[in-house]
Amino acid sequence: MAPTDGATATRRGFESLRALGTLLMVPNLGLNLFFALAYLLVAAHGRPGWTLATLVLLAFIGARNAGHAFNQVVDREFDAKNPRTRDRPLVTGTLSVRAAVAVVAVNLAVFFLAALLINPWLTVLALPAVALMLGYSYTKRFTPATTVLLGAVQALLPAGVYLAVMGTVPLAAWTAVGAMVLFGTAFESVHSLGDLASDEEQGLFSLPRSLGAKRTPYLVGGLLAGAAVLLTVFLVESWGLSPWVALPLAGVAALAGAEVLGLRAKRPRLLPLFRLHFAMGGVFLATVVLFYL
Repeated sequence: MAPTDGATATRRGFESLRALGTLLMVPNLGLNLFFALAYLLVAAHGRPGWTLATLVLLAFIGARNAGHAFNQVVDREFDAKNPRTRDRPLVTGTLSVRAAVAVVAVNLAVFFLAALLINPWLTVLALPAVALMLGYSYTKRFTPATTVLLGAVQALLPAGVYLAVMGTVPLAAWTAVGAMVLFGTAFESVHSLGDLASDEEQGLFSLPRSLGAKRTPYLVGGLLAGAAVLLTVFLVESWGLSPWVALPLAGVAALAGAEVLGLRAKRPRLLPLFRLHFAMGGVFLATVVLFYL
């Protein structure tokens, strides 16, 4: 093979890897990974064991990747008409639909295999979770509740972690479920603000489109305040009245305030505000790690 052929093959290989990374939204991995690790540590009282921790993280990554890839498969026609998403690999043709479907299948296989190795019953319980995780992608076509449903998808995380570690979902875990519904809905509301014009043009629904851009910051602030309170209650239920439980309340509240102020600006810069959600997850994980250390 000529040197130019080798350079072309290398370039195509990098392009394929970059397309795969875009399909799986790898830069966004930390958003829920922070929460997954935190819930795992709390459920296992700081000692999950390497085998269980690896299986839980594999299940999380498999489910997450399958959801992101599937969403881009079913939304590719809408993405082509949206300035924010028209460069995605399924729109440009950098990655084929068949390849994306294969990515979904492989990651679902990883998810179910990890669940099977943790506890065979989890594979049965995983079926409705997968139905919600994949099905929400269609709901933006007919209801603004799609924003809340994405929050519900994120709320599967603490329930799944506790089922994996303890085989049950105690009261504390249900509190965490409520926190993640609020947090995920706030996250998706900020995300949807960047698509208001495109959604209106294409007839797609979201809470920000229903409320309007001026009211959405208050919705986000209220949701994040509720999430901060529920996360604090979760830690109180898990640890008792430890001074550490005040840290996530203060940290998330401060970041949420900064986000609301940023969203109320005349020309809000959505990407930095979007990243504040990663910082909130990082504050929560840092609190848990420091507590067990």
